[in-house]
Amino acid sequence: MRAAVVAAPRGLRRFFCTNSSSASPSFPFIPSPPSSATPAPARQMADPNTNLFVSGLSKRTTTEKLREEFSKFGEVVHARVVTDRVSGYSKGFGFVKYATIEEAAKGIEGMDGKFLDGWVIFAEYARPRPPPGQPVNDNAPQYGRQ
Repeated sequence: MRAAVVAAPRGLRRFFCTNSSSASPSFPFIPSPPSSATPAPARQMADPNTNLFVSGLSKRTTTEKLREEFSKFGEVVHARVVTDRVSGYSKGFGFVKYATIEEAAKGIEGMDGKFLDGWVIFAEYARPRPPPGQPVNDNAPQYGRQ
């Protein structure tokens, strides 16, 4: 290792040295964030309700399997894996509706970040659908509308 440090050009020695005196204070591959950088706005969390949005599902996950796994935490009123119309495979997300808000909270606590069919899934309160005719993304360009 010592030979590599000696053989390395002066500018590259800091990559091979382990002592802090010869290494630069700021590692060159990790840029420091600009001082004017503001954190990205966090996604708005949905209000607690009985309907859960489940993402990260495997293409092999079925509605029955989703219902079976979430029923361990309370009475599941309805469960649905959203599937592709043509192939019939899961699109990777689904919805689970519990009888009470307390059971829904237990379902999130019990299944969020857990494995289902070999994939890590995420469970959160579902956000309500926007009313029909209302644009979903206000930042999108409105083509044809002036």
